[in-house]
Formats: sequence, C-alpha cells, structure tokens
Amino acid sequence: MALNSLSLSLQFGKFPEAALHRAALPRHSVARWIRHALQSDAEITVRIVGEEEGQTLNRDYRGKDYATNVLTFDYTQEPFVTADLVLCAPVVEREAQENGKTLQAHYAHLLVHGALHAQGWDHETGEQDAEEMEAYEIEILAGLGIDNPYR
Repeated sequence: MALNSLSLSLQFGKFPEAALHRAALPRHSVARWIRHALQSDAEITVRIVGEEEGQTLNRDYRGKDYATNVLTFDYTQEPFVTADLVLCAPVVEREAQENGKTLQAHYAHLLVHGALHAQGWDHETGEQDAEEMEAYEIEILAGLGIDNPYR
C-alpha cells in the first residue's frame, strides 16, 4: 500500500509528565499513524499540551470550557491537507487508563481520528456519518495492528 507523503511538525508544550508522553510518541510512530489515515499528501503539526492549554484552546475555538482529548484545526484539504492537531496529554492519559488501553494505542487512535477530521470527516453531522467515520478508524487501526478502540 503506497502511503501519501507527510510533512510533520511534532511539538510538546510544557506540562508535568511531558517526558512520559514524549517517550510514547516517537516521531516515526506519529508519522506512520497519520500517514495511514491520509487520502492525500499533508502538512500537519501535532502539538501535545497540558490541561491548561488544552482547556484554553477548546474554550476559545469551540466555546467549550474544558480540556478535550483532540482538537483539529483544518486549513486546507486540496491540493493537500494542512492542519494542526492538538492533543491534551492529561486527558489522553486518563482516557487510556479508564479504557484499559496503552497510552500509545490511544494516541494512535486520536491521531487517526484528528487526521480524518482534517480531511473533512465529521462524526457530529449525523449518526450515519459517525458510524462511517468509526468504521474507517477501526479499519485504519487494524491495518496498524491496533485493536478496535470502540470495544
């Protein structure tokens, strides 16, 4: 399977436990996970942030005053995808523990999820769209050797 090209910037904010998250996110793994979700070439910045930065961004851009697991800021879809994916490390870690997943597997899922959003996929537009997006995520993750995250 030929994968699309990806120009990746991987950034880590300053927050407690940043070293743990940096260790769980080697650049080559992040690139591999995202590239498997791409339907065209892309330039994507991934930023891993703490709770405060995550909450501020979610409040300022979505009007929701809490930190969420992943925010996607998509700028273009053609001729190639440009986007920022912001993942809130404490939320991702908490969700992974609550769902009995490894931190890496949960990050892989959320990066695939965010990359799909950057390409126009949207699970909030209706039940059918949500089911299609979920099925596609499961398929992509299976190809990466990662179990169905929705079990």
